[in-house]
Amino acid sequence: MTATATTVKASVVPSHPHEHDAKLMRLVRVVEAEKHNGHVEYKRQLLRPSASRLRSLATQMSFRLDEGNGTCTYYLGVEDDGCHSLLRYPAISESARILECIARSLNAIVVKRTMIQGEIDEEENLVEGTKFSTKKKIVRVDESPVFKYDIKTAHGWEEKKADGDENVLKANRAFTRCEVTIQRIETHMLDSSPISLVELANNASPSSVTMNGESGSSSATLNNLGENGGGSSSSSHSPSANGNSTKPNKGMTSPNSSLNTDTNGFDEHEKSTSVSETLTARNIRVAVVGNVDAGKSTLIGTLTTSSLDDGRGRSRTTIMKHRHEIETGRTSTATTHLLGFRHSGEPIAGKDTIRVNKRRSEDEVARESYRIVTLLDLAGHEKYLKTTIHGVSSGMCDYSMILVNSRHPPTHMTQHHLNLCCSFGIPTIIVFTKIDGCPEHAIKNSKEEVFKLLRAPDVGRKPFAVRKEQDIATCMDKLHALAPVIDISCVTGEGLNLLRKMLFSLPKRRRHEQKANRSFEFLVEELFNVPGVGSVVSGFVNAGELTVGSNCHVFIGPIDDGSYIRTVAKSAHIARINTTHITSGQSACLALALKKDEKSKLRRGMVILTENPSSTKEFDAEICVLKGEGTTIRKSYQAYVHILNVRQTAFAKSIEIVNKNAAGLPPSHRAQNDEDHGIVLRPGSRAKVRFEFAQRPEYVRPGMRMLFRDGRVRGVGLVTGVPSNS
Repeated sequence: MTATATTVKASVVPSHPHEHDAKLMRLVRVVEAEKHNGHVEYKRQLLRPSASRLRSLATQMSFRLDEGNGTCTYYLGVEDDGCHSLLRYPAISESARILECIARSLNAIVVKRTMIQGEIDEEENLVEGTKFSTKKKIVRVDESPVFKYDIKTAHGWEEKKADGDENVLKANRAFTRCEVTIQRIETHMLDSSPISLVELANNASPSSVTMNGESGSSSATLNNLGENGGGSSSSSHSPSANGNSTKPNKGMTSPNSSLNTDTNGFDEHEKSTSVSETLTARNIRVAVVGNVDAGKSTLIGTLTTSSLDDGRGRSRTTIMKHRHEIETGRTSTATTHLLGFRHSGEPIAGKDTIRVNKRRSEDEVARESYRIVTLLDLAGHEKYLKTTIHGVSSGMCDYSMILVNSRHPPTHMTQHHLNLCCSFGIPTIIVFTKIDGCPEHAIKNSKEEVFKLLRAPDVGRKPFAVRKEQDIATCMDKLHALAPVIDISCVTGEGLNLLRKMLFSLPKRRRHEQKANRSFEFLVEELFNVPGVGSVVSGFVNAGELTVGSNCHVFIGPIDDGSYIRTVAKSAHIARINTTHITSGQSACLALALKKDEKSKLRRGMVILTENPSSTKEFDAEICVLKGEGTTIRKSYQAYVHILNVRQTAFAKSIEIVNKNAAGLPPSHRAQNDEDHGIVLRPGSRAKVRFEFAQRPEYVRPGMRMLFRDGRVRGVGLVTGVPSNS
């Protein structure tokens, strides 16, 4: 690339040399002027960006990547009009490092990084009569990227030594610019330990912690990078033409110092955030249930996309899975959606400010969030009640949100959902939807009916109206006895901010991280066959830890004969982010090395274990028959049993009354006209029952919570033991 020689003669010497510099820096054009569209972006320099500035730059890079179909080019050290910014190598090198950190957060890598010197020669000091001439030899050096790309290695900075050409660039005090080519790649090619963008950009790499200054012997910190930058000088004297001002804030520290101040827009809490920890210790799982017209999918779509509904189903179509769900507006499957929050409680926007028609993916939300609320969208129609029961049974939910249409009184399905959540001991939050335009008498009637259900003896919750933020703090530690009530509208946005603050404030109820020392137990919920990868299973890590790889041998089963298949866990994903290590409390996907005949044996409800695989067809459980409906349970009673992710028909082989202190059995517990005087269980009864699966053995261990139904939920219980002979 050749620059046009230019001679500048000033008639009057300015009072301050920086004023002259600002004029000179825009006189030598090295590339064409920047275009608003396209895949090419110009930047003067990127030094000490704040957290909000990093997010803005990341959004801008996403736009350029989309414009270039996954590839974009950045010109560093260049003004918007294509003129050289006259900056030195240290400032350009550090700007290129920060640019690569931003690309890293967007599942992109730097494929080429070229430093260019010699386009402009400063023959004299920047005073009157300064001459710029075209160099005969332009130096172009391709530098290696900062990060490692090998999936088998841990995340870290690239320990590289500068070669001869790079040392020459550092030694020369010539004006420098850089051309960076960035390409978006598949997630599985990234490292296995993702780090937040703020931490990446504000921890200097080994090669950029110290740089040679003017004398060649003393080290110049990042605070001095712009001092000898020619026309740029310090941005405190001349603001950037393209908005990249590097004026230091008061009290700002260098990026390689301890980040204990929030003057850059982040604090030590945000710095220490890791995706794995966020998805484990700071992940709240909330089941969203309610009647078919309550607006469950619409609410989840409004929360996750940060955009209001139009009243015609726009929000729900963004999260629905099947075509018939979009056409009918009825959810038929159980799906999960991530709602992210920053450390301050600010929700992560579901859509980019530039890519308004594109939702953020799960990995983008997970990487940027400090706390995550996983919303389980469950079916509300009576036809899909068994799907909802399985979703609550296997969802490991911390809390539940029961949605009620404020324009209609609660139905029998609302009562079933409330009893279902209470049967599993899940605290509930009542949300009245569609309050915009709702008559006062209608919402008053709906609330009275719901409050009656909450105060019923089998529920035992006291309704608590949440109207302001102080009410949230009041009820947070009393959710075992209170049922918070919030009024919202997804069309007008009324009450949504209050609901977001409540979701952010919910304390973690299930402490899955305390089960990390137990043997590995993975509950299989979905099966996939991915081209080029093979069999992939998704589910929940209920206990233990696992490091995947070629030497990671696991057992998956049980199959129909009760045995397990020994295989290798090749790779793992959490929230679409590749990882080599998964731990208890995470929803993950595992890629397994299975043969063709072994793939056909997989089914939902299996488990993946690392040791002591076992299966049984019989188990003992202590059950309680729910009140409310006439139910008669006796020997050979057959029901559909849910035990975490296991669901299968089972029948009662034997029944034993729990209360042995009673003198004989009450008349209602004796079977009439039965020669053997068999025991009959009625609503409110407690007993020990031995169940036997009707079809195949399953993985069952003591301590698992169970639920049985025959159309409606009839009772709940706890697995107490497994017969040794089974």
